[in-house]
Amino acid sequence: TQEDLRALPSDERESAAKTKVNEEAARPFDFATGPLIRGQLLQVEDDEHILLITQHHIISDGWSIGILLREVVALYSAFSQNEVNPLPPLAIQYADYAAWQREWLQGEVLQSQVDYWQAHLSGAPALIELPTDRPRPAMQSYQGDTVPVMFDNELLSGLHDLSKRHGTTMFMTLLSGWSLLLSRLSGQDEVVVGTPVANRNRQELEPLIGFFVNTLALKIDIADAPSVSELLGRVKALTLSAFDNQEVPFEQVVEAVKPPRSLSHSPVFQVMLALNNTPSEDAIEVPGLTMQPLTQKHSTTQFDMTLSLTETESGLVGSIEYASDIYDRETIARYGVYLNNLLTSMVADEQAPVNTLNFIPEAERTQLIETFNDTAQDYPQ
Repeated sequence: TQEDLRALPSDERESAAKTKVNEEAARPFDFATGPLIRGQLLQVEDDEHILLITQHHIISDGWSIGILLREVVALYSAFSQNEVNPLPPLAIQYADYAAWQREWLQGEVLQSQVDYWQAHLSGAPALIELPTDRPRPAMQSYQGDTVPVMFDNELLSGLHDLSKRHGTTMFMTLLSGWSLLLSRLSGQDEVVVGTPVANRNRQELEPLIGFFVNTLALKIDIADAPSVSELLGRVKALTLSAFDNQEVPFEQVVEAVKPPRSLSHSPVFQVMLALNNTPSEDAIEVPGLTMQPLTQKHSTTQFDMTLSLTETESGLVGSIEYASDIYDRETIARYGVYLNNLLTSMVADEQAPVNTLNFIPEAERTQLIETFNDTAQDYPQ
């Protein structure tokens, strides 16, 4: 559909466009009749449009967005110059993958992966007991907010060097630091962190639009106070074994593990880590047109906290999405500082026991140890 907003006064168009965007995002899909993808073009000025493409998650994942964008750009560039469709035919379709997966992921193969997750998550805590600003409500409202985080190039370079020395990926190193912080804050020796995986483990799947992504629940054990080096090795081994068993859908893992169920929190894990490496573009130039993404503020969340990071020329940039039912923005911003300090400590001394690494800023440390303990009182002799 197409809608022209130029009839409105110029000072009202931006507000009207935002309303249209929010309405389109909130409009439900009908699974019985479809379609599961919609398009709407809003004309705001003579030379400015907003293109809304709304897809249900069941047909698209984060990787697919980059593919869709590149294909739209290629088609627009060709058609605007009266050229033919430049996209090569796909070797396989998503339906082919779905049929192959259904045929392959059953019997012994499926049972082997289910057995792995049952063993891995055996004895895992049902709930991470992080300090919160408010009691957890009996039922989640899924209201959320985000706090930006950034780790500068100096720290990023140090993390790369640390990873290289221990044969870990950046994801494994960040998972080690994030899990360690969660353990230190919660006082729990074991923490479970969820992470999304692209699940495109064959080259033929890379150009396909569809829902491939899966979620892995990784249980990190820090009970014996390992050194930074030992923790990195432990997380590396765990991550590799988890990736070898990534095909079984997370919903089936939950059914097999049978964790305690509660409306107040998500099952198995409540905190996530996502290191984004999906194809994306910030601004795109095509003949006669400049395209850039429309940024939207997140107001919902499925989990207590989700740390999302992307490696850029400026360093590691991202955000912590959090449940505003239980956390204040200031608390989450403080956690971001904690993580920065903890990763810096890991880089500085990889042989140190992880329970000795400092992550509290000096001013806060002084407040905790000295100011709060300044309770001297004169008593009669």
